[in-house]
Amino acid sequence: MDAAESSTATAPPQAPGEDRHGALALVNTEFSRPNGPYDGLRDTESAAAWLNNRGLLPSGTPVATRELERLIELRRSLRELLDAHLSGGTPAPTALSTLNTTLAAAPAVHEIHWEHTGPVAVVRRPAGDPVGAALTALAENAVELLTGPPSGRLSTCGAPGCTRLFVRTHGARRWCSDRCGNRVRAARHYTDHRTTRGRTT
Repeated sequence: MDAAESSTATAPPQAPGEDRHGALALVNTEFSRPNGPYDGLRDTESAAAWLNNRGLLPSGTPVATRELERLIELRRSLRELLDAHLSGGTPAPTALSTLNTTLAAAPAVHEIHWEHTGPVAVVRRPAGDPVGAALTALAENAVELLTGPPSGRLSTCGAPGCTRLFVRTHGARRWCSDRCGNRVRAARHYTDHRTTRGRTT
């Protein structure tokens, strides 16, 4: 296994907010880290597995090359939109167009089903395009992430070399994972230890 392959082999720990926000999890399938880049959607098989693990695609449903390209295009656009939101900037029109086009591709239809316990709300999407439906669900989640309550708690990991995004669980949180926090604390300890030794010699 070469360096490029090894950098994609181990999935990172889940960042705060990914459990509730598939759009955030999608963006975090590609990021920089100190030991090299990570890409969790490197081929159609990994894309199908990721969508299935998120509950967005039925097990065994394949992802075609063009569908992988659409997923990666959505990921790229969402990253630009979230970065613009965090920086107070303006995203490229193509990023907004990609999101809005994806939103319109397979919108959810809300229906009421009557079960033995009473009325139940059901979301139905076009059955002929399961991957398209998954992409639209991710796009809808991105709207909530950009405009809903989580938008004010969105943050970039403060660890040097890491570019993952997360939703802060409390105001003081600065890292996307304990691993990044521990790495920063270890680096500080090492620097402090060297400084102390330098003063005593």
